[in-house]
Amino acid sequence: MTPSRADVLVVGAGFGGLAAALTLAEAGADVVLCEALTYPGGCASTFSRQGWRFEAGATLFSGFGEGQLFRRWIDAHGMDVSVDFLDPVVTLRSPALTLPIPARREVLVESFCALPGAPEAGVRAFFDEQRRVADALWALFDDPDLLPPFGVPALLTHLGRAPRYLPVLRLVGRPLLAALRRHGLADFAPLRCYLDAVCQITVQASSAEAEAPFAMGAMDYYFRGTGHVRGGIGRLAEGMVDAIEGLGGRVMLANRVKSMRREGGAWCVETRKGVIRAERVVANVLPQGVRGLLGVDVGDNRQLDDLARRVEDGWGAAMLYLGLDPRADLPEHAHHLELVVDSDAPFIEGNHLFCSVSAAHERDRGPDGGRTATVSTHLPMKTLNAMTPPERAAYVAGIQRRMWAGIEALAPRLAAATVRTMPASPRTFERFTRRPSGFVGGIPRRAGLTNYQRLWPAPPVSGLYLVGDSTFPGQSTLAVALGGLKVAQRIT
Repeated sequence: MTPSRADVLVVGAGFGGLAAALTLAEAGADVVLCEALTYPGGCASTFSRQGWRFEAGATLFSGFGEGQLFRRWIDAHGMDVSVDFLDPVVTLRSPALTLPIPARREVLVESFCALPGAPEAGVRAFFDEQRRVADALWALFDDPDLLPPFGVPALLTHLGRAPRYLPVLRLVGRPLLAALRRHGLADFAPLRCYLDAVCQITVQASSAEAEAPFAMGAMDYYFRGTGHVRGGIGRLAEGMVDAIEGLGGRVMLANRVKSMRREGGAWCVETRKGVIRAERVVANVLPQGVRGLLGVDVGDNRQLDDLARRVEDGWGAAMLYLGLDPRADLPEHAHHLELVVDSDAPFIEGNHLFCSVSAAHERDRGPDGGRTATVSTHLPMKTLNAMTPPERAAYVAGIQRRMWAGIEALAPRLAAATVRTMPASPRTFERFTRRPSGFVGGIPRRAGLTNYQRLWPAPPVSGLYLVGDSTFPGQSTLAVALGGLKVAQRIT
């Protein structure tokens, strides 16, 4: 069989791969996108099981505000994607606190200041500093040309903005806790609970560990074009597939890439449906998976080894996929809950839950108009991987029991509405998403200067570029898509 050809082959239809393929197609490149699953989206996908449609992960999605990346693509390509902007965006609950997280920072600040015993001056000063840091960093997301790699015009823009970056530079290499201490807030329990919760789901670390600039930028997650995609985030992934194909790109679902090798100055990529030759490859795959596709061992490629080690210091997830009675006593709109059983314990292993609940009007979510909820919690993969298979099964089952107990205690209406429960482990997540071992969230942004290494998309092998949450800027769906866009711009 004669291999088919392409300018660029993209491996994996997560949002990094989708963004790279769409940007390449917009630039007129002959691009092929191969995805092992029968649906696009990767970790941020919507999948069907037994008549129910679930979000693969419990989360919210940003980038839908006016002028932001996803909104620009939706408008430019006429995607059939509708977004509901929620207020409150999330409700945080612990035994001592119920805090609706509004869509505006200033309202949240007033909520904290109104709590009994709140150190009002410190709260206002902290959030003022956070605003200045977030404004400086989110401006880069709003104008991807300012993200590395960039040219002379962007460099001149950065020089002109230098004063705006001073609040960021002051925090580089320091944990968020240092900023809290400076404002006298280290012992203000409601704020610490909120920050530990938001940091765990965004930068994958507690407020005591999180790199302060990343954490302060991520704190604006709820205020920057964040919403609920009707029908699931998979609708956006499907819209991007349609846009790629509309521009002449080829998207091949259910076409697993088996191996890649350099041959005659190009890449020879073996897939389930045949061999494809391409000048460049973009891999929306974890570094561990890239090593497998290349057939290289640990120690053969320093860059892949370094990235893999940092990923392995991160997280997996235990999940509960819930089918809900459409007649249940729940708010009709989509809503999101963060549940903290014990705010003094680590926000992992069933102690901290993020719950995403579909809207009543999303009638295709379950049988007879049933609704769905995805509930997730982090678990440390080093702990899990050190166990024997029976120990792993018992460990995950224990976490899932704690998850259900937390739902019953802190979200009793959600518990009462549940008519179907489908538990999932990191191994299940690996099957759903094809991520090695079921790692989630990419590289935790713990305090340290290593966060600022490899800001440029540098190929670990000539002509091979990585995208996804293990590469800069990583972490969120929007950040992953921006990383894919930047790699595509580097190639073109």
